[in-house]
Amino acid sequence: MALTWRHPWQVTVTVAATIIASVLQLLVPRLLGAAVDQAEGVLNNGVAASAALWTTAMILLAVSIARGIFTMLHNYWGEAVGHHTAYELRMAVYEKIQRLSFAYHDKVHTGDLITVGMLDLEGVRMFFATGVLRVVLLSILIGVGAYMMLSTDVVLGLLALSFVPFVGWRSSVMQLTLRATWLTLQELLQGLSRVMEENLGGIRVVRAFAAQAHEMAKFDEASDAALEMAHKRVDIRVVNTSATGFSFFISMGLVLWFGGERVLSGQLSVGTLASFLTFMTILQMPVRQLGLLVNSFARASTCGNRLFAFLDLEIDIADAPGAKPLQVSEGTLRFDNVSFAYPSAPDRQVLRGVSFSAKRGETIGIVGKPGSGKSTIAHLIPRFYDVTGGSVTIDGQDVRNVTLASLRKQVAVVQQDSFLFTTNIENNIAYGDPWAKEQRIARASEFAQLHNYIMGLPTGYETIVGERGVSLSGGQRQRLNIARSLMLRPAVMVFDDSTAAVDAGTEQRIRTAMKRFAKDRATFIISHRLSSLMHADQILFIDDGQIVERGTHAELLALNGRYRELYDLQIRPGDDHVEAAE
Repeated sequence: MALTWRHPWQVTVTVAATIIASVLQLLVPRLLGAAVDQAEGVLNNGVAASAALWTTAMILLAVSIARGIFTMLHNYWGEAVGHHTAYELRMAVYEKIQRLSFAYHDKVHTGDLITVGMLDLEGVRMFFATGVLRVVLLSILIGVGAYMMLSTDVVLGLLALSFVPFVGWRSSVMQLTLRATWLTLQELLQGLSRVMEENLGGIRVVRAFAAQAHEMAKFDEASDAALEMAHKRVDIRVVNTSATGFSFFISMGLVLWFGGERVLSGQLSVGTLASFLTFMTILQMPVRQLGLLVNSFARASTCGNRLFAFLDLEIDIADAPGAKPLQVSEGTLRFDNVSFAYPSAPDRQVLRGVSFSAKRGETIGIVGKPGSGKSTIAHLIPRFYDVTGGSVTIDGQDVRNVTLASLRKQVAVVQQDSFLFTTNIENNIAYGDPWAKEQRIARASEFAQLHNYIMGLPTGYETIVGERGVSLSGGQRQRLNIARSLMLRPAVMVFDDSTAAVDAGTEQRIRTAMKRFAKDRATFIISHRLSSLMHADQILFIDDGQIVERGTHAELLALNGRYRELYDLQIRPGDDHVEAAE
């Protein structure tokens, strides 16, 4: 409601149009009743009655046209207010998604966020038109309509309104039941979407393992559950609609019987009886809509609860109060006794007491077995997560005390999983700096050893990359990802196993080209392949979240420790070290 009142004149016009349309609709039964009586006078050769009938007909036509116009305004502006509100909420949801931490995305499925941003938002959007305006409409039609009938004839009015309590009760019960089943159906459809999303994302794996039949069985099971719930909802609607319709016709039959007796006895005119029947017809739909009204409030409450709970989430990784932009002078990155545990497993320390530093122009290699904490170090530098102990500083400035925007402009992380947008290659490379000149884009591509390949394509840098970059090989996607990160001109560059899909020759050329680029920044290379980091100024061997060895390539070989074991396994696989390891 607070969001709705951000559009005061549209709300005012909509409510006014609703009131006027309701009043005009209530005039129709009286005018029809008068027309029936006047028509009866015309049949008795009454000239005056004929003129009065024409006048009433013209008034009825004018009232109907006016009611149509104001109903149109009511519907149009009611929807307009709802869509304006939805626009603001949609932007708020999307903006929230952009700011939520990695820790939140680690534990929430993508389909759940889409449900909040689409289905729940739609339930809130419809509240003004199907909830608020319907309260105004039904209050006038039922309240004023009932008063007009009872003031004309109490007994006939009570008979005419006798269907209202039953229809209102059954409609409300039906809508609340449908609401509960709708939530269940929504969850089933959400599961169905999740199955389809995972299938589309892993379509290559499905084909590789010839698992189409298994995937179809999974989808069929989820689809059958949704279909069964949809059938249940149809059954509920059909039974209740039939019951409410039957009660209405019973009431109408009683009015015809009792009213007809009064007409025959001269106590009631035919026109008044026609007026009562018209009132009943008009009231039938509003009374049935009582259930829709209850459903609208219930749906808006449920959807709004989830939607605003999402919008009210605390941002774990945000700018600290008074945070200032990062000022880079010497470009020195330092880890000081850093410890870290992921929020999903706070009792398991992923890093413990990690300390090292890297100056501008230095290259640090990080190696270790899978799960040792290498990528976690990469995630802490741009503050994707906050350390649980110690500190990460750049030129003495704690990354928690500088603005995220300035920090992530100065820290570029090239990850192994390279996501590409469905647009041309130029736009993908220039994602971090959309206004970059073509020469800069080509230069970054040359560093990443991708320029020659791109120029060999029929449309060059204008070539459209398919969804998730599927029109490029794994190595080409990684090289494009490297070029994109180079566009930022960061103070700290982190390569997190970013050449895993690149052949050895191309990797060597990238490494040679990167030497010039690395002179002006601290560079980190995280890799399983020692050939990728043997040239580093310092190599850190990580095991179980701790630095167990450090030094140059030659120094670590001389230690005859874990680095040497890994070196022998990778570089000299034919030696007895392999047999010993086995």
